[in-house]
Amino acid sequence: LSKVLDLPPEKLVKSISAVPVSKKRRVADFQLSIASVTEDSSSDCLAQDLDLQAQKLAERLKCDAVVSEISTGPGTLNFTINRELLAKTVLQQVLKDGSEYGVRSELFSTVPRQKAVIEFSSPNIAKKFHIGHLRSTIVGNFIANLKVALGHEVTRINYLGDWGMQFGLLGVGFQRFGNKEKLKFSPLQHLFEVYVQINKAAEDENTKKLAKDFFRKLEEHDEQTLSLWKQFRDFSIEEYIQVYKRLGVHFDEYSGESFYQEKSQEVLKMLEDKGLLQKTTKGTGIVDLSEKKDLSTFSTVMRSDGTSLYITRQVSPSVDLAAAIDRMNKHSWDTMIYVTDKSQSNHFQHLFQILKLMGYDWAERCQHVSFGLVQGMKTRRGEVIFLEDVLNEVRSRMLQNMASSKTTKEIDDPMETAEKVGLAALIIQDFRGLLSSDYQFSWDRALQSRGDTGVFLQYTHARLHSLEQMHGNEQLTDVNAACLQEPDAIAVLQHLLRYDEVLYRSSQDLQPKHIVSYLLTLSHLAAVAHKTLPVKGSTPDLAQARLCLFQAARSVLANGMKLLGITPVTQM
Repeated sequence: LSKVLDLPPEKLVKSISAVPVSKKRRVADFQLSIASVTEDSSSDCLAQDLDLQAQKLAERLKCDAVVSEISTGPGTLNFTINRELLAKTVLQQVLKDGSEYGVRSELFSTVPRQKAVIEFSSPNIAKKFHIGHLRSTIVGNFIANLKVALGHEVTRINYLGDWGMQFGLLGVGFQRFGNKEKLKFSPLQHLFEVYVQINKAAEDENTKKLAKDFFRKLEEHDEQTLSLWKQFRDFSIEEYIQVYKRLGVHFDEYSGESFYQEKSQEVLKMLEDKGLLQKTTKGTGIVDLSEKKDLSTFSTVMRSDGTSLYITRQVSPSVDLAAAIDRMNKHSWDTMIYVTDKSQSNHFQHLFQILKLMGYDWAERCQHVSFGLVQGMKTRRGEVIFLEDVLNEVRSRMLQNMASSKTTKEIDDPMETAEKVGLAALIIQDFRGLLSSDYQFSWDRALQSRGDTGVFLQYTHARLHSLEQMHGNEQLTDVNAACLQEPDAIAVLQHLLRYDEVLYRSSQDLQPKHIVSYLLTLSHLAAVAHKTLPVKGSTPDLAQARLCLFQAARSVLANGMKLLGITPVTQM
């Protein structure tokens, strides 16, 4: 193509794509989009002109040892590769690159390696870890995994809700109802119970006054008060780390609103010095964000009593401004991503606008990845209060399904397997659609073993793994690719060709759904091939080649699952 079109090969990389496999008909392997290589890139180039150009270009190209067939489609030129070469090249590449298959593709060769800071999960201490936090946790983890796989340097930050008036209330509650032993043994549960109890008395004037006093002492760094607050925070983090471990998630930094109290005062001073801080008649501090400077949009950054707002995150830009500036100084990142639900979109828009007004050009490299709400996530005991409730629920439901299933073999650690399979079910149900859409959660749908579920991915992985175990587990290098000519084998090979494009798409828009639908299709194709292309009872050459095909499929399936935050199981 490069010779005929007189274009450098690297210019063509993004114009040529692998053709998605079709159930209905045999397809070519690659296609060139004519529109992307024509000089006349104006959109009024008619469809029939493009078809004509495709036809003309096809006539100038000849088949050779690599390309066995050239055909045209609507606005495209299609190439079918010599079948033996296709099988040999794809399998060698997959098995040679291992966990880096797809990532090493030339699609990524122009992408600069960057430093990324990702803030996700971010629960509030002493409050419920609600389902929004679960979404933030798995989405943030996916983005971090993907960036790391692509060679970027990632810092994962958990920004805890660990400050504010509620700690005044919690402190008083703990003095009244708290128990040091329980705090040590199960901090999240105990603090939540204390908070619920004291909240019943929250309207009482005396309680209000005590809570205010406690929080004031906290702000003044009174030693005793601070030490109690520190215990709340430290014990909670210890327990969170254990729960996150079950999810396969870790953080490089546990930060929090408490870190930025003094710094948020400095930010208010900076805003004042730059003439950006205005006072309303009530004395609240605001920043005008409107184009015409008519206060049609503004952001409130300070309460009338002069303290920065940290009642809830939604209305607390000065603390977040301080955090963003501090992270830039500390990590000098290239991109910073916040993963929260879409109700906070406004807050982040304001945050980035204020940073820009303050003269920080890097505000343009901040990004808010928002997601929709999940309805209907209930456990048998009622609503979800802690992340642990969800993990325990999914594990017990999965154990039950495994126990009643006819295909389940004796496995070494059913508890752990059930947890990993159950998690895959949760993650796939969550990642199937656009992140920004709300969805109705259903345990039954998530845990089905057939259909497009995480259970099906795990089941496919386990089956392919046991096939390898049964036929000797060695890495196959030299196989006779001529043995892989059946349509079901070709379909798997063609699908493996597309993996890098799918990774590229997800890396561009940070949506996991591209990878999810790719892996589900891979599993369906592998399941069909597993039926029609037996290894057992075939001639040695044929058995080896098929085994190699299944090994490649399992390797890519495992890579993709790990990116999504799923640990592949080997027995089920």
